[in-house]
Amino acid sequence: MKITIGSRGSSLALWQANWVKDHLASAGHEVKINIIKTSGDRLQNAALAASGTKGLFIKEIEEALLAGQVDLAVHSMKDLPTGLPEGLGIAAVPQREDPRDALVSRGGLLLQDLPAGARIGTSSLRRQSQLLALRPDLEVVPMRGNVDTRLRKLERGDCEALVLAAAGLRRLGFASHITSWFREDEICPAVGQGALAIEIRTHNAAVEEVIAAFDHPATHRAIRAERAMLEALGGGCQLPIAAYAKNDSGRLHLTGVVADPAGTRVLRAMATGELENPEDLGRQVATELFGQGARELLSLPGMDPG
Repeated sequence: MKITIGSRGSSLALWQANWVKDHLASAGHEVKINIIKTSGDRLQNAALAASGTKGLFIKEIEEALLAGQVDLAVHSMKDLPTGLPEGLGIAAVPQREDPRDALVSRGGLLLQDLPAGARIGTSSLRRQSQLLALRPDLEVVPMRGNVDTRLRKLERGDCEALVLAAAGLRRLGFASHITSWFREDEICPAVGQGALAIEIRTHNAAVEEVIAAFDHPATHRAIRAERAMLEALGGGCQLPIAAYAKNDSGRLHLTGVVADPAGTRVLRAMATGELENPEDLGRQVATELFGQGARELLSLPGMDPG
């Protein structure tokens, strides 16, 4: 079968698309990748949370998918809004990479050893809020760009440390740059962090059958719980909302976090549920977070999910 994959042009996006391409090619399919520039790629100097748009790294790729210009799209799951356009669906969620965030620092300093006022680069409100809860004396500075671009900025002294997804560092061969990993009770990951989403047109049975082999049921269940929580909270991927679900003795355990950008309030809820009902678990954790005041936090100025 001839298959065209739609992808962003970043090094990480192309790694992900080529990973799928290689597996499809090894199964005898003829595969090519179409690189599509997205709104998020054009906003390299803008703060993501201030852009007011969901799906910044997705929209144009989904338009190409709906138009039949590509047969499937490979996304970082954390970039994918919970509400997909009519006619599109997630066909497979491959096994998750390391979901944790990682600290990359100059001189190999651990978080607790960074001096007061040290600059940490990230443009994620989720990371910012949880970082400041741990170390309110640090300065969080906006840091956009591809992984390799951010590492170069660190090396030239734009900041003393970075917080990046461990999965991206591992996939691109930069794992040796990691100083330390954050536990989920320190910095809870983004919804879907470390996982990929393979999106196709619904009712495309031929492509769906081919892509089904990529699905990892345990990862897919965990992602369904996390995304259900995010959807129930009414949030987008740029807000300080975090979630991590994992299998625990035959059941599914979900941790959810909502915080304010300054890190002065960090709400946390946990629950365990049946593997067969991940969405129910996600909604349960969202309800608990609402009970702790999440609605008020998410309505603060600058927290519009777009």
